[in-house]
Amino acid sequence: MLQTWNDAGHTLANHTYSYPYYHSDKMSFAKFAEDTQNGETLIKDFPQFKKLFRYPYLKEGNTLEKGDLMRAFLQETDYRMGYVTIDASDWYIDQRLIERLQKEPNASITPYRDFYLKHIEERAIFYDKLAHQVLKRPVRHTLLVHHSLLNALFLTDLLQMFKTKGWQLINANEAFKDAVFSATAKILPAGESIIWALAKETKKFDKLLRYPGEDSEYEKAAMDKLGL
Repeated sequence: MLQTWNDAGHTLANHTYSYPYYHSDKMSFAKFAEDTQNGETLIKDFPQFKKLFRYPYLKEGNTLEKGDLMRAFLQETDYRMGYVTIDASDWYIDQRLIERLQKEPNASITPYRDFYLKHIEERAIFYDKLAHQVLKRPVRHTLLVHHSLLNALFLTDLLQMFKTKGWQLINANEAFKDAVFSATAKILPAGESIIWALAKETKKFDKLLRYPGEDSEYEKAAMDKLGL
């Protein structure tokens, strides 16, 4: 899979080896850093490998010490942050789609497509507006989506939706040139979308910011109501 992505010209970056949860009290900095190094060993020899790092679950540490230690480790090992600016819960929609198809293999998938596109559009508008409010400028966004059945089916539709709405699609190398990806927000617990985190740091947007920024709990009721 990695070879296929590499040969297609896609950037490969480090998301750890086993997807540990850094906010867990049982997950030490030492274990997390080792897992990050193990992740690098799998991808470092691919020509499209870039030293970008993204935390699993977008969780960057539940204590100041763990956050500071990991940031220092990343700097010492020449990593830059591969932040998400637009967070979303595509993984939950995918989970619900798979559950439905396991029970009803012939069920219509169109309602899941429609819900997915609406969800991503809503989150994109929210984070883009928040970026303008916090930074007073547009940013080059990165969108959180996962390797899943949902995106195998509907990623083309999603990209077309963005183009139809007037968004310009750019590749990762262009996106990560934006200065926002060099930012650090001093908040606890640390993490979420970098736009969310920078907004939280100002203490001016608390009425707009839920925690976590995105999760299944925010989409469950709507999907239940629609019978999805």
